Amino acid sequence: MSTAATLERLYQLTSEESLIQIAGKVLAEERITPEEGVLLFEKATLPFVGTLANHIRERKHGNITYYNRNFHIEPTNVCVFSCKFCSYSKLYAHREEGWELTTEQMLDIVKKYDWQPVTEVHVVGGVHPKLTLEFFADLLRKIKAHRPELHIKGFTPVELDYMFRKAKVSVADGMKYLHEQGLDSLPGGGAEIFHPEIRQQICDDKVDAEGWLAIHEAAHNLGMHSNATMLYGHIESYFHRVDHMERLRQLQDKTGGFNTFIPLKFRNGDNEMSNVPESTVVEDMRMYAIARIYMDNFPHLKAYWPMLGRNNAQMTLSFGVNDLDGTIDDTTKIYSMAGSEEQKPAMTTKELTLLIEQAGRVPVERDTLYNSISSAPVLT
Repeated sequence: MSTAATLERLYQLTSEESLIQIAGKVLAEERITPEEGVLLFEKATLPFVGTLANHIRERKHGNITYYNRNFHIEPTNVCVFSCKFCSYSKLYAHREEGWELTTEQMLDIVKKYDWQPVTEVHVVGGVHPKLTLEFFADLLRKIKAHRPELHIKGFTPVELDYMFRKAKVSVADGMKYLHEQGLDSLPGGGAEIFHPEIRQQICDDKVDAEGWLAIHEAAHNLGMHSNATMLYGHIESYFHRVDHMERLRQLQDKTGGFNTFIPLKFRNGDNEMSNVPESTVVEDMRMYAIARIYMDNFPHLKAYWPMLGRNNAQMTLSFGVNDLDGTIDDTTKIYSMAGSEEQKPAMTTKELTLLIEQAGRVPVERDTLYNSISSAPVLT
């Protein structure tokens, strides 16, 4: 839809002058302020923000929707931290209830995909005091020795902060060391909500916002790319969401190292926040749309389909999203343990591309850094 047609449509959707002014800025490719971001959450309807977000999405990417072929390794769900929203981790004091994989077991997972065209392994899990910086450096070396071309995206700042402190190395030195051993990029996890007012209530004992951002900045300074997330739909306000996105936007202005932003829906199954209701699908779509509007310097917006479910993830493609992540396989338990729709999150490449095509989009396989691999039909 052209800019003029989009503006005409927006006039049909609201008579609120403040919203029309925001839309005018967005259509002119001007940055909106944090106050305007909050105003969108408070006053704009889903059709309004959806129309605006879809315009941005199509301006940036046309009809293309990216996916990749990947799998996960979760070294352990034993953790020294006690995040109230987490249904996945078992406290170290109760580690007999969890799992701890050896290096050999993790290499066996990698070898399972030896003759498959996967491009990425995602390594993330709990924070186990016995799984040290050197333990993971050894894992990285062995994965690269076995399959050098496989991109390793691994470790949240929560894991990295603990590793570095335990090894008594600086963030800069620790990141440089892991990068030299084979770590290619960072995932976006562990961000939750940056504002201390919320962070102190839901994950007070793990790395704070400044620490999270410092680790990603150190990675960017090494030429590494990373992703960023936000856990939404629990006890945070609209102000807290915008504050979170603003901090990410500022770091992206400084480094340009983020690939994609991934809003993550809070799921209330089997955790200490089970009394907090989950957000509605309408609110989910508003979150994605406003994220696309606000995060103007992030090239991509991703919906993590194992968390949303296939149908809802497909719907996000009309609300600013241009990436549905990967084939995953049934190797991740973080969201299935919290009650997500996808209890065994695995899709064949054919299923994933069909999901994208049914939404009227063009599926394009990418690598981790968004280099296109293929847009041809696939059969497996």
